[in-house]
Amino acid sequence: MGGTEASSAVPHLPVMVAEVVDALRPVPPGPIVDATLGAGGHAAALLDALPDHTLIGLDRDDEALALAGDTLDRFGDRVVLRRANFDDLGDVVAGLGRAGGVSGVLFDLGVSSMQLDDPERGFSYRGEGPLDMRADRRQPTTAADIVNGYDEVSLARVLARHGEERFARRIARAIVAARPLATTGQLADVVREAIPAPARRRGGHPAKRTFQAIRIEVNGELATLGATLDRALDLLVPGGRCVVLAYHSGEDRIVKDRFGEAVTGGCVCPPQLPCVCGAVPRARLVWRGAHRPGPAELAANPRSESARLRAAEKLEVSS
Repeated sequence: MGGTEASSAVPHLPVMVAEVVDALRPVPPGPIVDATLGAGGHAAALLDALPDHTLIGLDRDDEALALAGDTLDRFGDRVVLRRANFDDLGDVVAGLGRAGGVSGVLFDLGVSSMQLDDPERGFSYRGEGPLDMRADRRQPTTAADIVNGYDEVSLARVLARHGEERFARRIARAIVAARPLATTGQLADVVREAIPAPARRRGGHPAKRTFQAIRIEVNGELATLGATLDRALDLLVPGGRCVVLAYHSGEDRIVKDRFGEAVTGGCVCPPQLPCVCGAVPRARLVWRGAHRPGPAELAANPRSESARLRAAEKLEVSS
């Protein structure tokens, strides 16, 4: 889908773009896969900075692909765009005859500003629009199906798991009682009234976590992420890098876990002892922990606040 790219004042500004470019600058010449193309901001910056590289851009949102196509048109045949979800990257790369591997893979997870800022897409609690939230509008399931169709227990589970919402049960109960709900404004109002007044006065908009959770459920954002990161690392040539921007703790935990598995090779030995289980590391961390946006970026683009950037580099593994 492409992550939170901009504040409304600066449309489609890519998050941590300098850090993303720096993370991918050392990779060998060759194709870089932008698996969540969005408006093409990161892709354009990478193509400008890395003249020896080409780019394969994926997105399941037709509007994003059209916008990115305009942004990247000046790069000509250095760019190939495909309408596909990030978990299709292996098939796309194979279909383009890149069986020998790619030099980099970028994931900018979450929802883009152009999606958030279009009320008709139904992603935001700030405007009035239909309960949609689909990144790929070819898929049948919408936010309305979840809001009006899940039973109270299942709905509370979604809010707790994907939104880490402490009032998940209260909100789910209120949503079920208020059905049917048809618009984002109606849902936001129900959530606001379900949350105790003292909690409504802190931590941002009271519906933020609920909308995040339902969006993740609609688009299956966490279901295939772990396997997709493993596949991305498999596709890299030695010295290639996988770079991930995550905006949600659940996403970031998956990234940390899969990179950790690649770094240790799945070693099960006690950490204080030498490895004797035969595990073979296949990647190294480019830096420890996650990088965060700096003060200047936070001032220019408040939506970048939750961003976490991680990177792993593929190792040469002896056969």
